[in-house]
Amino acid sequence: MNRMDVTERIISAKVANGIKWEDVAQKIGQSKEWTTALCLGQMTASAEQAGILGDLFGLTDEERKWLQVVPYKGSLPTAVPTDPLIYRWYEIVNVYGTTIKELIHEEFGDGIMSAIDFKMDIQREPDPKGDRVNVVLSGKFLPYKQY
Repeated sequence: MNRMDVTERIISAKVANGIKWEDVAQKIGQSKEWTTALCLGQMTASAEQAGILGDLFGLTDEERKWLQVVPYKGSLPTAVPTDPLIYRWYEIVNVYGTTIKELIHEEFGDGIMSAIDFKMDIQREPDPKGDRVNVVLSGKFLPYKQY
C-alpha cells in the first residue's frame, strides 16, 4: 500500500457516496481547496484530520496513517499535463508566467511567491456570456537574501 492507493480509495468513496469536497472541508475545518489537495495526496493530515477522513471515507487504520505521511508533492503523471483543464493552467504559466514574474518583481523586488505560506480560493462567477472560474492565489512574498 502507498499514498496513491489511499487517494484512489478516497476518490472511489467520494464518487460512490456523492460526497462534495466542500462538505469534507467543513468536517475537518479547512478550506475546500486545501482539503481537496490533502485528499488528492498533496498535503499532510494531522491525526485528528486523518481520523475524520477515515470515518468519512471508510478508511482502515493503515490508510489513516498514510494520510499523515509527508507526500511527494507535485506528482503529476507527465511533465506536460495532458488533462485539458490542468493543461490550461500550464498554458497560463507559459503565456503569462513572465508577466506575472515581472510584475511581482516590480512590486516586491527580487524574490518568490511562496506555495508553502499560501492560500487559494476558487469560486463560480456568474456571467451572462457563460459562468467564469474565479481563482485567487495568495502566497507570502519571500525575498532573496544577500549573503
